[in-house]
Order: sequence, then C-alpha cells, then structure tokens
Amino acid sequence: MLARAFAQLGYRRATSAELARRCDVQETILYRLWPGKQEMFVAAIEHVFAESEAAWENLLRSGAVQGDVARAILAYEASHHGEHGLYRLVFAGLSECDEPAIKAALRRMYGRFHRFVAAQVAAHRGVAADAPEIARAAWAIVGLGTVANLTRELGLLGAAGRAELIEEVGVELLGPRGDG
Repeated sequence: MLARAFAQLGYRRATSAELARRCDVQETILYRLWPGKQEMFVAAIEHVFAESEAAWENLLRSGAVQGDVARAILAYEASHHGEHGLYRLVFAGLSECDEPAIKAALRRMYGRFHRFVAAQVAAHRGVAADAPEIARAAWAIVGLGTVANLTRELGLLGAAGRAELIEEVGVELLGPRGDG
C-alpha cells in the first residue's frame, strides 16, 4: 500500500498524513515502522523489486513455464509490465537522487533487477553470467522496461504496442539460445 501511495503521489507531494490515509492506518503506525518519510520512501523503492520477484517466482512455480525461462518471463512482462504503476515511484525517486539514502536504494533496486536479468540471459545463452556481453544485454533489457514505462506514462504506445516492444526487442536482446 505504501509503495502504491508514493507511486500515486510522488515523493514531494506525499505527506505522512496522506500516506497513512491511503494505507488505512493511523499516522503513528507509520512512525512506529519508520523514523521519517525518507525511510518510508526507501522501503517503498525496495518493494518495487520484491513485487516483481514475487510475480516471477509465482510464474515459475505455477508450472506454466515449459523450457526457456527467459522468454517466458519476457512474455509475462509483455502482458503485465507496469500494470501496478510502481514505475512512477522509481521515476519520483530519480528526481530525488541528491538524497544519498534514496540514491542508494535506487542503485540497489536497479542492481537487483540487473543481476536477475543477467542470470536469465546467461541461462538462455548457456554462458557464464559474468561475461561482459551478458551484463550489457541485461542493462539493455532493464532499460527496455524503463522505456516501456515512459511510453505508458506519456501515452506514446498503447498496451499492444508496449507488449510488442517488450517481447520482440527483449527477444532480440536475449540473443540466440545456447545449449545449456
């Protein structure tokens, strides 16, 4: 709830009173959990990766994935990427990078996304995850997600266009399937 509230309000417009109202708790509850708004925002940033990770784990546990995990995750993201609007929280955080704690939280979040994507690309290609070309491909795929979010936010592409962007360009960035 807190992450969604920050995604809707941004960092600067969010007051602890409004955050509490949207989370359906007393303001004092928020301050029992976090010392201040910045710590609440950092926790919300950390939630962004956790929510994506949980969705991917559910997809993999469901038994619906047969074969290529990386392509299955791309297909999932083509249909679901950005649907909860948490990318707006990340965008708000980018405008607050002069705050060391927020910058560090964003670095951790993007690092986690990059490591996860790199592992999927490496498994797809059947190569070591620490290969430089894997790191570049992973950053490009992470960037693809950001571009898809921008097209949503600015109304540049509809849902079908974003899905095609993620899946088709994502498959190109994955590269050829390896033996392993």
